Amino acid sequence: MPRLAAASLAGTAIEFYDFFIYGTAAALVLGPLFFPTFSPLAGTLAAFATFGVGFVARPLGSVLFGHIGDRHGRRPVLIVSLLLTGVATVAVGCVPTYESIGAAAPLLLLVLRFVQGLGLGGEWGGAVLLTAEHAPPERRGLWASFPQVGPAVGFLLANGVMLALSATLTDAQFAAWGWRVPFWAAGLLVAAGLALRSSLAESPDFLRLREHARVPLAEVVRGHWRLLLLTAGALAVGYAVFYAVTTWSLSYGVERLGVSRTVMLACIMAAVLVKGALTPVVAMLGDRYGRRPLCLLGCAASALWMFPMVALLSTGEPLLMFTGFLVAMLAFLAMFAVIGAYLPELYEPRVRCTGAAVGYNLAGVLGGALTPIVATAAAQGDGKPWGVAAYLTGIALLSLGCFALLPETRPVVKAEPATATG
Repeated sequence: MPRLAAASLAGTAIEFYDFFIYGTAAALVLGPLFFPTFSPLAGTLAAFATFGVGFVARPLGSVLFGHIGDRHGRRPVLIVSLLLTGVATVAVGCVPTYESIGAAAPLLLLVLRFVQGLGLGGEWGGAVLLTAEHAPPERRGLWASFPQVGPAVGFLLANGVMLALSATLTDAQFAAWGWRVPFWAAGLLVAAGLALRSSLAESPDFLRLREHARVPLAEVVRGHWRLLLLTAGALAVGYAVFYAVTTWSLSYGVERLGVSRTVMLACIMAAVLVKGALTPVVAMLGDRYGRRPLCLLGCAASALWMFPMVALLSTGEPLLMFTGFLVAMLAFLAMFAVIGAYLPELYEPRVRCTGAAVGYNLAGVLGGALTPIVATAAAQGDGKPWGVAAYLTGIALLSLGCFALLPETRPVVKAEPATATG
């Protein structure tokens, strides 16, 4: 299990590095480079729109790779999805700007971002299922949480590289070539990830299946449509909170509050670092007390904290902003630390890869694709951006209602009866 968990963590870290580096670049530099004819606000919105395309592609990727995972095994999904996302990410770093090739530049960005989303849509389901289906029932939450640490590691890698470049290069150097370096670095990371994953064993749950679903998506829609909608709605708040903190607030802090890129990135990264470190700890609580109570707690905390978080962000003070981000990340953590075990347990093995992955990635469309765009538009005008807080609170309440309608899935492990010896 440690070796399997490490390989899953490394793979998801690399995939999410690829995905997050685009979001950071969209917040900092892609607007003026690829949409120079737009106003600063319109350029940022357009850059975030290309960012959102990745989320739209993720459910399609989960359908494609879910079909492969349910028909042919979880292991092939891990290899192909990693390769697809990595190639697209390196290619983003090679796209000429609008000044060089005109309208073809943003069009190429759009296509490559779509390909990134397809690959990531398959990654999560394959990595989490392979780990969860190997894990002993009483520790499934713990082991399945390691792929969930991957997004935090990927985010820290992506933004660490951006932070180092931002701190050492001039604005002109960063805009000219510095922003491309993290995309090129993805090639080395993908090669390392493929080496780690090439020797993983297939899931025992998949190998035990006597009959595989012929069209997994059709079976999920026909037999589990209510569960699919509930899981998508339940997880939407996690995406909304995470990308409000890591993408929208970065853009807002730099462009509207005048805080330096370095300070904003440092505050956000510190909060994500704590979140990543505590993920296995919270997952163990899920093994002990159940998945659903923690998810309900995380939704309630998110609903209560969005207005204070926006107020703290609006001060522009590093310590106060970090506090706002940290509490938001802890609320997010209460839900997403246990999702790696919770979602697979909700679906039967024959359609588990498709059902869990599609539900997870539909939530990304609801909460991740729209949040930076809606939040940027809602934050216009003078005064604090209370409209952003209201939007995030509304999503938290929607997710709270969906989690309330989902069942608990934590396996009840019966102790062996004591036997008397003579």
